[in-house]
Amino acid sequence: MKSLSTKSLSLPDQTQQTKRKQKHSIAEDEEEEEEEDNEEKARCEWDFNLSTIVSSSTSIGAVSDTLGAIELDPSDTLVATGGIARKIRVYSLSTLLPDEEEHVDSVSSTKLLDHASACDYYVCTPAKLSSLRWKPGSGNRVLGSGDYDGVVMEYDLERKIPIFERDEHGGRRVWSVDYSHWDPVIGASGSDDGTMQIWDPRCEGGKCVATVQPSVSRSPVCSVEFNPFGGPLVAVGCADRRAYGYDVRNLGDPVVVFDGHGKTVTYVRFLDDHMIVSAGTDGCLKLWNVDDSTRVIRTYKGHVNSRSFVGLSVWRNGGLLGCGSENNRVFVYDKRWGEPIWVRGFEPMTGPGCDHGFVSSVCWGQVGEDQCTLLAGGSNGVLQVFVGKRKLFSY
Repeated sequence: MKSLSTKSLSLPDQTQQTKRKQKHSIAEDEEEEEEEDNEEKARCEWDFNLSTIVSSSTSIGAVSDTLGAIELDPSDTLVATGGIARKIRVYSLSTLLPDEEEHVDSVSSTKLLDHASACDYYVCTPAKLSSLRWKPGSGNRVLGSGDYDGVVMEYDLERKIPIFERDEHGGRRVWSVDYSHWDPVIGASGSDDGTMQIWDPRCEGGKCVATVQPSVSRSPVCSVEFNPFGGPLVAVGCADRRAYGYDVRNLGDPVVVFDGHGKTVTYVRFLDDHMIVSAGTDGCLKLWNVDDSTRVIRTYKGHVNSRSFVGLSVWRNGGLLGCGSENNRVFVYDKRWGEPIWVRGFEPMTGPGCDHGFVSSVCWGQVGEDQCTLLAGGSNGVLQVFVGKRKLFSY
């Protein structure tokens, strides 16, 4: 009787537990469904269309013209490109975008332009270019570059001549250049020599203000970026699989280390004053908080990247990330979701000796909130321009 009584008393508890489990399961399902709905909404929030294709009229020229760098000036007026062809091309963005009355919603309405006729002018350079950056405060007149010979140069685009040169990386390739966003402007360059050097372009020869060696083994420094919001942090991406943050007021040791990639960190970009996005040849983008570098906020996967520099750019107003891929596609991620929200393939390279190619550089325009511009360059020298518009939802 005692046994039966115990069983009879336990039944209500079991029933309540079962009900609680069912309610908990329903709540979890509803939460998962809500997350899926939100993710689907994010995927459907933007319409992207191919606006313009700019290519070379000669296939030979295109094959040797990998675009390693694309930079839009702060006002989204001018576009500068550089790469293997030893040439900086400057375009008016308005030339590359469709007229207001045009509706770019299909391949048939895509503009087809030639580099020679589309660019406003070009400046020949002594070496292949790996990096470009507009100098703040120059009124879109001065463009800095880093090249394969380890030289940093500045060009006066109005006069189309070099006005500054520094060769302090021992002839080792400069992968990245950037400028601070305060007055006076200082510059930084990262190189295969394993250092980031900070220099003052006002001084003859670009006097070195400081040298940082993030890796004891002198692993190449692949990316440098000052905080564009004016803070003292400069971010560094390194081939030792880590990204670093240094306070320019005291460069002795990094104030933050981001350790999460499985291979070389090729790019670092500030998404806002506290968030940094890194890209690696492990095929991942990672989002970090500079105030808590011990954990990755989010990892973004979908693109293919195991050996090449495929570009990374962030559109801060819209919270979108853009990168290239070794399968010759452009990927767009929403910062809230780990899967891409939009993917677009480049046309494959054609001709004898050509491989499938890859997307080698990307750049967002920073102007606007409901409309955006994304430029992407390929290993075949083709420049493609995409226009994104935020959809208007009615509920």
